[in-house]
Amino acid sequence: MRHSGPHGNALREAIAAAGTTPLIGVHDMYSASLAAAHYDGMFVSGFGFAGSYYGLPDIGFIAWPDMLAFVERLRWAFPRHHLLVDIDDGYGDPAVACHVARRLEALGASGVILEDQKRPRRCGHVAGKQILPLEEYLDKLEQVLACRTDLVVVARTDATDEAEILVRAKALAATDADVVLVDGVRDTDAIRRIRSAIGDKPLLFNQIAGGRSPRLSLPELAELGVDVAIYSTPCLFAAHQAMDRALTELRAAEGRLPAGDSGDRVGVAESVELLSRNLHTASR
Repeated sequence: MRHSGPHGNALREAIAAAGTTPLIGVHDMYSASLAAAHYDGMFVSGFGFAGSYYGLPDIGFIAWPDMLAFVERLRWAFPRHHLLVDIDDGYGDPAVACHVARRLEALGASGVILEDQKRPRRCGHVAGKQILPLEEYLDKLEQVLACRTDLVVVARTDATDEAEILVRAKALAATDADVVLVDGVRDTDAIRRIRSAIGDKPLLFNQIAGGRSPRLSLPELAELGVDVAIYSTPCLFAAHQAMDRALTELRAAEGRLPAGDSGDRVGVAESVELLSRNLHTASR
């Protein structure tokens, strides 16, 4: 298939470069504004979006028009960043998955991740996941691959049985998918086995705090043959902790705000300066 658009090819080039390409999970425009200052790529995490936009766990509540609207805002504000989007199971049958993929590509998404779970779905790092029969998933994946032009497609399996993981990883690598993801990998030996099973196909690793997978640095991942790493929740979990601490302190102080001139606190000026960068970047 010929790829002609700018965003997908830019992500492909980053994945093909030496080392492991990091993509940072963002859950709203504020977290994206901070992430954009530190990294060249973002991951639109289903876990983060479900929590931020709906206040619900990542078990299948996301409506695809809401995700499209978020990606449209991201691309407007960050025209040169990689945007990899989690579309779960494609939000339904293959026709819906293809429609969503085409719409995301038209909005400027760099790529999507399509999983083999069946509903009710779960976060890839929690118990209770159920997966589609392999042929049913491959049919959906092939239809999405056939409808894209430039979009990077990551084929993801949520299999947990070791033998089934390798069977599915090999099957996914044999398709025209750009990248393979096995979610919830438990140790480095499993990463090595998957790397061997998929041959030269690029491999993606998902890091999530408190998840099932080991905490590994980018150099460690590169040594294991991982081409791209997504960090689903660093912004979300950091915001959770910081907001809870700030509100605890505010309650303890009986409603008196902390001094704003200590140099280590964000105030109006810092916030406006951060957000103004988006206005200037998007207008260029």
